[in-house]
Amino acid sequence: MREIVLDTETTGFDAEGADRIVEIGALELLNHLPTGRTFHVYINPERAMPKEAFDVHGLGDDFLRDKPKFSAVAQDFLDFVGSEAKLVIHNASFDMKFLNAELKRAGHPVLPWSRALDTVGMARTKFPGSPASLDALCRRFGIDNSGRELHGALLDSELLAEVYLELIGGRQPDLVLDRPAADDAPRDSDGRIQPRAPRPRALPPRVTEAEARAHADFVAALGDQAIWARFAAP
Repeated sequence: MREIVLDTETTGFDAEGADRIVEIGALELLNHLPTGRTFHVYINPERAMPKEAFDVHGLGDDFLRDKPKFSAVAQDFLDFVGSEAKLVIHNASFDMKFLNAELKRAGHPVLPWSRALDTVGMARTKFPGSPASLDALCRRFGIDNSGRELHGALLDSELLAEVYLELIGGRQPDLVLDRPAADDAPRDSDGRIQPRAPRPRALPPRVTEAEARAHADFVAALGDQAIWARFAAP
């Protein structure tokens, strides 16, 4: 299962008006584990940065002036998130509103809201009445966010990925014991890693003959109702 954890930084709160996205950060999970694939870009909002927004993320006019416009990076972003992966977002309504407003202005299809998975809602359901900010959840789960002096889309995505895995029950909730391979692993057209080919020969058993005899004697001593006897191969 492929998921994308993402975050945006903006010039303000009015997605349909004058405010714009200035940073997108995203990372890929396969079977709830990071693959190492990320997407990160700063964007020229084509407007001045309000002081209130600058105080949040520290991205000013001088820094953003030579960065690409959203229309220039929109397709790369869409290629990264793909067409089916769930989008794991903290306060998803905010980021989805901005992403879709930008995509619409750039002439691209919008992202279906059904793809968004809101970790704020997950946290409030799991811990009703408790703070649900990213910083508060990092403290709850013992995740080190000491390097987060200001908001940053990629850093926040990395922290959110750890928080998300804790919210769904730990780092391997599906008991997938195979860690996804790196960027050079063979993938299908949707970006999913291709399954490994079966072994040409089965691994030899590691049980010695003496151990097998001792186990058989032990099972025989338990009687006909022993669970080993009931489920043993005929």
